[in-house]
Amino acid sequence: MIIEQTTLLRGKKILFGVSGSIAAFKAAGWVSSLTKEEAQVTVVMTAAATRFVTPLTFAALSGNEVQSDIFAGGMAHIALPAAVDAVLIAPATAQTVARLAYGFADDLLSAAVLACSSPVLICPAMNSKMLTHPATQRNLATLREFGYTIVEPESGRLACGEEGAGRLAAWDTVRETLLGLLATQDMAEQQVLITAGPTREPLDPARFLSNRSSGKMGYALARTAKRRGAAVTLISGPVALEPPPGVAVIHVETALEMAEAVSRSAAAASIVVKAAAVADFRAAAFSAHKIKKTVTEPLLELAANPDILASLGRNRRPDQLLIGFAAESDSHEAEGRRKLLAKKADLIVVNDILGKNTGFEADTNQVTLITLETAETLELLSKEETADRIWDKAITLLHSKRMKHGTEQV
Repeated sequence: MIIEQTTLLRGKKILFGVSGSIAAFKAAGWVSSLTKEEAQVTVVMTAAATRFVTPLTFAALSGNEVQSDIFAGGMAHIALPAAVDAVLIAPATAQTVARLAYGFADDLLSAAVLACSSPVLICPAMNSKMLTHPATQRNLATLREFGYTIVEPESGRLACGEEGAGRLAAWDTVRETLLGLLATQDMAEQQVLITAGPTREPLDPARFLSNRSSGKMGYALARTAKRRGAAVTLISGPVALEPPPGVAVIHVETALEMAEAVSRSAAAASIVVKAAAVADFRAAAFSAHKIKKTVTEPLLELAANPDILASLGRNRRPDQLLIGFAAESDSHEAEGRRKLLAKKADLIVVNDILGKNTGFEADTNQVTLITLETAETLELLSKEETADRIWDKAITLLHSKRMKHGTEQV
């Protein structure tokens, strides 16, 4: 997964604990990634961790002095956790997991965690036999009971040469979990349905009609909604993107398949977002064999695909929020408002497909949010940041709709 450069972690204060494992070298890369996203990182190392990676490495990458001595001046074990937004411990060895589970406080890292009231994220890494031992499993269960979040280790080749579970989780998984811990949980009671990506309309076994949609905007909406606590179902056309963690994904190919999947899922959703670029037309007849070049002037007869957004607008509940997307090259506000009224949507998000660094395939976007009363053009943002701004608007609209219909839940 390619991690989109954002400012979602800008200014976030992270206490990064490193314990004694060969995987400590990966933690150095994670600290570098956090600082690139403008997080403020303070590293606390156990004595064993300093045997694998020097404190100087982490100091250079974080821009802050590394802490490790519980007997240093001041009350570091109290002051450090009091000033952070989250604690991230990676790698967490079996020893560190056990110490935290039993509430030990005889080194700086364990004492700081014991004194911490911020979210704690633990990333275990160890030999698979150590991981599956009943003592370790009991200790991990205890940490979950404390309210700590555990990112399960991956399976693969371990440093000892064995194959099995115990390898430190991938950074993109850990980052996504961290962002969820830091996000406001203002969508915790929402069931969200999102469509994303293009559709493919087959002409023959080798060819199809499609468009340039990458699905990045829809997937960003799914990730950010999940972070904010929503239960998310994503109906995705064919894309080259990893499924967002914790999101139920339904894969489809054609517009008819997407329409059917939406029809099955829409009734349960409190918010429906039709972000997919669905083909307007399909071949009226599919050729079972490849169409040959010997056909001098082939004619392609097209049939109209169903209008998914219009169908949603006609059939939705009064308290359901409906959001549509419009890819436009000009007259953004006028076209967006026309579509808002025609499709009976609550919000239309207009994509500028001709702007620099916007629209299809780009990692950034500039959109206009159009409702019956307002039109707001956002600045150029990453698609994840754009998604968060769309959800901010959606939550405001949903509150108003729920108040109007007497079904306020959040």
